Amino acid sequence: MARSHNFSAGPTAVPLEVLNQAYDEFHDFAGTGMSIMEMSHRSPIFRAIAEQTEADLRELLEVPAHYRVLFVQGGASLQFAQVPMNLAGENGSVDYLHTGLWSGKAIEAARQYCEVRVVASAQGTGFDRVPAVQDWQLNPKAAYLHYTENETVHGVQFAEPPASEAPLVCDACSSLLSKPIDIARHGLVYAAAQKNMGVAGLTVVIMDPALLDRCHGFTPDILNYACISDAQSMLNTPATFPWYLTGLTLQWIKRSGGLQVLHQRNQTKASLLYETLDGSDGFYRNPVQPTYRSINNVPFRLADQALEAAFLREAEAAGLHGLKGHASVGGIRASLYNAISVEAVAALCEFMGAFARRYG
Repeated sequence: MARSHNFSAGPTAVPLEVLNQAYDEFHDFAGTGMSIMEMSHRSPIFRAIAEQTEADLRELLEVPAHYRVLFVQGGASLQFAQVPMNLAGENGSVDYLHTGLWSGKAIEAARQYCEVRVVASAQGTGFDRVPAVQDWQLNPKAAYLHYTENETVHGVQFAEPPASEAPLVCDACSSLLSKPIDIARHGLVYAAAQKNMGVAGLTVVIMDPALLDRCHGFTPDILNYACISDAQSMLNTPATFPWYLTGLTLQWIKRSGGLQVLHQRNQTKASLLYETLDGSDGFYRNPVQPTYRSINNVPFRLADQALEAAFLREAEAAGLHGLKGHASVGGIRASLYNAISVEAVAALCEFMGAFARRYG
């Protein structure tokens, strides 16, 4: 059966090589007569998978040797609460940059646990940019500064990490492993797996161990980074199958040439799509200022929005799936994660050109 081109924002496409390997090993992993899903997370076989997955992640991201790598559940939405619960400190104040829907959700979650200062917001311009640095009102004594590296809904991406005297916390859900990131500049980076490194059910947290001292006794053990670290991410039964699939995906990334190669490929894909949008004589429009355009998620509207339903319907018929925009903003959105090929984006661009010629 032919594979569709899946532009969904997540869960999204998994590399075919990874799916095939998981299929081959599904019923019988390494001659055990069992599936990975049936094995104890404390067995030597699964512990070897867990250790290799962490080693590959450290290698790909050049994680400093002393940093902790945690594999947890709950997705980014849990991290919105887990970060302030662990790092805000007693009566602490934290800084947040507001650049789109997901950073807004992180802000609202954090307000339940501590004082939140929104040091800059792009809401007034429709989240079409990262606010100018000179307008940020940073508190150097904040417990941390939180930013969302790539806004999955609004398609806004930071060109580089913010400069901050406070520990830097990064929501990298839709961009981790799609481009290089300087982990050492951050106190904590988190990302759910279902964008660029596997399937839903696993979240990676990478953190400076100096921050573990802030984790409070009143934070439940299951949410306490220090407890999770001490238990090597096995305080409870982890999401074993997603963990295994992340391991396979990391090996695929290494075989593909690593982050620099994937970053160049992702830039090529984004450039193809933005050139199609910008060259459509206004038939299509991306709202983000060019400096802050995402290479991961590209939202756009048709000048005649009444045509968007037909666009989505015909795209589906052409094997181009997952293009409907987020419910909060509508429109169209193409997510160009690692497993999306250049050929898939070229097919989308060809369809967009033909659609514009028919209806323009």
